[in-house]
Amino acid sequence: MATIRDEYLRSPRHTTHYWEAGPKNGPLMIFLHGWPGIGLMWRKQMEALASEGWRCIAPDMRGYGGSSTPADPQAYALREIVEDMVALHDHLGAAPAIWVGHDLGSPVAGALAAHHADRCRGLVLVSVPYSPESFALPSLLPWIDRTVYPADQYPDGQWDYYRFYSNHFEQTVADFDADVAAALSAIYRSGDPASVGKVYRSALVTHNGGWFGAAHRAPAVSPDPALWPVDDFEALVEAFRVTGFRSGNAWYLNDAANISYAHEAPDGGRLRQPVLFVNGDFDGICDITHSRLGEPMRNTCPDLSIVSLPSGHWLPLERKLELVQAIRSWLETKKLQFGESE
Repeated sequence: MATIRDEYLRSPRHTTHYWEAGPKNGPLMIFLHGWPGIGLMWRKQMEALASEGWRCIAPDMRGYGGSSTPADPQAYALREIVEDMVALHDHLGAAPAIWVGHDLGSPVAGALAAHHADRCRGLVLVSVPYSPESFALPSLLPWIDRTVYPADQYPDGQWDYYRFYSNHFEQTVADFDADVAAALSAIYRSGDPASVGKVYRSALVTHNGGWFGAAHRAPAVSPDPALWPVDDFEALVEAFRVTGFRSGNAWYLNDAANISYAHEAPDGGRLRQPVLFVNGDFDGICDITHSRLGEPMRNTCPDLSIVSLPSGHWLPLERKLELVQAIRSWLETKKLQFGESE
């Protein structure tokens, strides 16, 4: 397997720490993690694809790991994060890349493809589908499955946690920071197929007074061994002991700015590049098979491929090599491997 090395891009505006694997002259594939992660979450995908000749890059996103953590919540608006990726892409030579995003990394990759189409020759979105209105609470609410989440009982459906972050930001940060290792262990759990069609825990955060209820700290649980390798999980915990959850959670505080930014995209935010969406069959928040959440993506991505895997939300960790195979097959079908194009 290819060796993963860590690098930095430093400028007066921002510092991006990133992980790299594969030949320097290989075609670019850039992996964007979401909440609450670091670039190392992509280890298995990077090792596999770098060994096939790809130059694989996985930054710690703004607010995470070794990258800058500005204090102002407005610094975590999508426009700023996309500009970080533009600077990183320039630093890497600016050859059109395959961009891969998971969780909140997916809206970043999608926005980059919409606003800077020449930088993206193919897009892989994992778990969170693309929306031309941006990933924002007002954009998500119309697609809630009201057979599972009646509006009178669950006005925000599975997105209740998102509302809670906005209304109780300081408490949310304090609850996660109270025991970083336990919080990350509680967050990163394998999905459960029995959860399909049932109210997901993210819909009960307000009712419970927070993710962890009256305890205001995560329960003492062991890390899920199926997900993070031990050393990588320790690196994740150490990163959050430095940054805390404040900067990562601040990504959720910029809905108005993010919607405004989305409306600036050319062509109504339509993505003309080949797009692969990888869905988790029992992702309690974002599954598009049992909900209408994927409709905006289907309507604005004319060259869209969809693959579903038996997984919960943490698909790159739950289905490491299956995700590699899904990406590999799509690249071959679309003739995107090693700089080719249709």
